[in-house]
Amino acid sequence: MKAAVIGLGAIGGLVAAYLKSKGIPVIAVGRPEQKKAIERDGLLIEGVRGRSLIHLDVKMRLEEKVDLVIVTVKTQDIRDAIDRSRDALSGTTILSTQNGVRADKLLEMMLGADSIISSIVMFGSTYTPYNRIVHNFEGNWLIGRPFEPNDDKVRETADFLKAAFNTVEVENISAMKWTKIFVNFSNCLPALVGKSMQETYANMDMCKLSLRLLREGFDAVDKLGIQLASMPDFDIEKLKGLTRMPPEEAAPVFSGIMMNLSKEPLYGSILQSIQRGRPSEIDYINGEIANQAKLGGIDAKLNTRAVELVHIVETTKKFFSFDEVLEQVDKSAQLKREDFF
Repeated sequence: MKAAVIGLGAIGGLVAAYLKSKGIPVIAVGRPEQKKAIERDGLLIEGVRGRSLIHLDVKMRLEEKVDLVIVTVKTQDIRDAIDRSRDALSGTTILSTQNGVRADKLLEMMLGADSIISSIVMFGSTYTPYNRIVHNFEGNWLIGRPFEPNDDKVRETADFLKAAFNTVEVENISAMKWTKIFVNFSNCLPALVGKSMQETYANMDMCKLSLRLLREGFDAVDKLGIQLASMPDFDIEKLKGLTRMPPEEAAPVFSGIMMNLSKEPLYGSILQSIQRGRPSEIDYINGEIANQAKLGGIDAKLNTRAVELVHIVETTKKFFSFDEVLEQVDKSAQLKREDFF
């Protein structure tokens, strides 16, 4: 098989580099600044698999047919990325990797349901523009059809990617993608304070607040009848149980989990986008819960407020202190953005 990776950020760059390192033909599609840096200096990968320098030819758009296209841009960038390469995508298998639950539907509308295979990335990496990636921790790459039962194409895709990743074929991936939203909830607070996961969740008050956001989210999806499904190596019921423990008991447990995710500083996807001056995916994580709750007449004030604050940080480029986050998330009145300039 010949593959293409559209998007060369934390996940896409890692995928393209590891496939190339295994001798697999891969076409890398990125932005002009990525093309310039990677073609000049190579793509540096560091972290749990050691250090390597991978040389890639970077294209601005996909111009030839391949067997598999792995789309790794954020959900909000899908439309532009697909439009630039549309002529080469007809009849090709498309593998989505986005957080949240909207990407598959968007890709279906643009390219047709038969083309789409969905996936959930459970490994973690940090991107430093424009040609350095730290692979923070290993994890499964879950793969399945979002709109129909799995078929031979799913198995072929999973087997192909096993050359470089621990891929697992799963059923009911759409319910698992709702679960993954809650895994990504922890990205929100580091984005507000501009600190790593480890720095943020060494603070017990931040841990307690994160657990409150999670509990509100779980209560909302339960009331809305949204089904969650445990993933291989991740039992969603354990996380639910943690949110229902007394906060003084749950916070140290949660802190220990977050502190031990990576030896290297780990910056969530939301903060990484803000640091690069790009829109984050907060609307597809905490914002998805807040939006669904609003549509269903369900209370989700904490997550709604957290989303508002992330957008303020995006606009002002100013981070909050821990105390300010604790105060502002509980504020019911929405402050004007100009108050933060």
